[in-house]
Amino acid sequence: MIDLHCHILPNIDDGAKSIDEAISLVALAADQGVSRMVATPHIHLGIYDNNLQSINVAYRVLCEALALTSIDVQVRAAAEVRISPEIMQFIELQQLPFLGCYQQKDVLLLELPSSHIPSGTDKLINWLLAKDVLPMIAHPERNRELQTHPDRIKPFVQSGCLLQLTAASLIGDMGPSPQQLSEYLLKKKLYSIVASDCHSLNRRPPKIALAYDAITTLVDEDYAYLLTNATPYSISNSLFEPSSL
Repeated sequence: MIDLHCHILPNIDDGAKSIDEAISLVALAADQGVSRMVATPHIHLGIYDNNLQSINVAYRVLCEALALTSIDVQVRAAAEVRISPEIMQFIELQQLPFLGCYQQKDVLLLELPSSHIPSGTDKLINWLLAKDVLPMIAHPERNRELQTHPDRIKPFVQSGCLLQLTAASLIGDMGPSPQQLSEYLLKKKLYSIVASDCHSLNRRPPKIALAYDAITTLVDEDYAYLLTNATPYSISNSLFEPSSL
């Protein structure tokens, strides 16, 4: 399996707090059958002011530590970017890392607030698409406006956005509302991928294998494979090509 949303870079956001915890998270993912992970630390202005440089530094620290282990997982780095007007400037300056490519567009992991869909989101998405950037909406099932009004996901889907399901939402770790919405969206086959969004060993460890089983039961195994293997591979494969190192 391939995990395209995880917070395994140490000491850079609310994810892994040490290199030891980072290594342990990768090892747990490997035990579940994960072979590739794309670390996605937060870029959230005023809270986690990460950039290409700070992400690359943390990524190199993790790679050097992983090289001393026998863990058979390939790791690359991108980011989870909180929606803001500044995204347009960052894109123009080529200052945002992407998850890879899909449908000939760069894929940006875009995070909405947990409370609502900000005004102007549709305009930003249209602007990104015009710039050949394809938004992947991170864990829409955790957005309270969408929990109350699930059909408000339609403009995202109709514009071509990808949707990422967080494993912990589906298996109930986030509470009943995210679980119910994730099941609703899964039955409509609106999700593009499932990812762990793991942050820590205790609060939110990787549970992507449990999500695979749940999707198989709720929909079917073909869809579970598509969300955990085929589509994540298509999106991220450019990151793992030798020329990208």
